[in-house]
Amino acid sequence: MTTIRVAVPRKGRPLEAVLERVARFAGVEDAADEIASTLRYEKAVTKGNQTAEAGVYDRLKSYSDTDRYAPEYTLFRDGRPGMPRRVVFDSLMVDLGDDDLQLVGREEPFRALRKHEFALGFDSADLVLEEVVQLTPEPLSTLSELNDRIDPHDTDVRVVGGLGDTVYHTLLSTPDIAETATREFVESYEGPLCISPRYERLVEAVLGTRAMEGIEFRYPGDREEEAAISSAGLGVYLTVTGSTARDHGLRVGEELFPSETVLLRNPAETVAESEAVAKQLVGGAETVV
Repeated sequence: MTTIRVAVPRKGRPLEAVLERVARFAGVEDAADEIASTLRYEKAVTKGNQTAEAGVYDRLKSYSDTDRYAPEYTLFRDGRPGMPRRVVFDSLMVDLGDDDLQLVGREEPFRALRKHEFALGFDSADLVLEEVVQLTPEPLSTLSELNDRIDPHDTDVRVVGGLGDTVYHTLLSTPDIAETATREFVESYEGPLCISPRYERLVEAVLGTRAMEGIEFRYPGDREEEAAISSAGLGVYLTVTGSTARDHGLRVGEELFPSETVLLRNPAETVAESEAVAKQLVGGAETVV
């Protein structure tokens, strides 16, 4: 029996998307639900929205199980004042019949694949854009374009496909700047564009460097992103329904790029068993390679 190890995020929406997909084809709904509910509770405790009766080490002990196919957790140092440690996902072994699938928690799954620690892994498409996608004059708008923009001298890792847990990086504007901001509008626009600092390279990639001429990046600082964009007049931010943006007097413009959990593959580490699992993991979603 072969154990196929897959690097996954330790917490958050991307991990839940992975758990949902694995539960769907491997029949481990109970384990997936347990992990998701446990981590939501721990997040609420960390944020101060829930009071835990037991200490963090006692809670970690209560979550532990000696069963080979039971979820495992670990402690992660959290930067919040007074909450130095947080319970996060560590691993889950899944019985596939002929083989085992092991989901292994990593803070940076994409970088673990770049270091050849895994053949497969899940991470945000955003991280691929922020780290290895080449900047060109032409904009980038779909997952299918990502691999063509990755320099083979930079990394072996490639995108296999997305999981469909999509939130879009979207253009937002005040009505005096644009009723509906589009890529074409940005190409002729000169002035401030408010973004999160960590998305600077991502925005350059999805809009294209040609559109960046005459653009001056502004950053929210300590303000809410929507409030900061309202002051700047134009910006890019992750939106689901756009309701919060409208509360700040903003118009929701063109969706630029999907912020989605993607399956990544390092071909140098891939074997036949992991290739077969990769096809199952992205079944029914947008497949890139």
